[in-house]
Amino acid sequence: MRRTVSHREYLRKHLAGPARAAAYLNAVAQDGDMKSLLKALRNVVRAQGGVGQLARKTKLSRTSLYRTLSSAGNPEISTLGAILAVYGLRVGFSPIAHASLYRRAARGGAGAARYLAD
Repeated sequence: MRRTVSHREYLRKHLAGPARAAAYLNAVAQDGDMKSLLKALRNVVRAQGGVGQLARKTKLSRTSLYRTLSSAGNPEISTLGAILAVYGLRVGFSPIAHASLYRRAARGGAGAARYLAD
């Protein structure tokens, strides 16, 4: 009898519902790294049936979705919204703590210095 479960199997099982998928994506999004967020979104897509099923539900091409969800992807907000809506999720906003703004500015984050000046 097998006592361990692969990471991929664990994600597939636990990201099938919208509540856990949302918590997972929110936790990853807090780091502010788009590549990590896209990887997490790919994990949710896999757990919920894959890109083919997502393409049918969003009416977007599989090629476009693979490109959007790739590590080099740069999804438009409308595409991201369409993907999330399939899984019962939506894009949300929350305030950024000042400490994270300073870290972002130190890393050269886009626009962070502008907010610090205000």
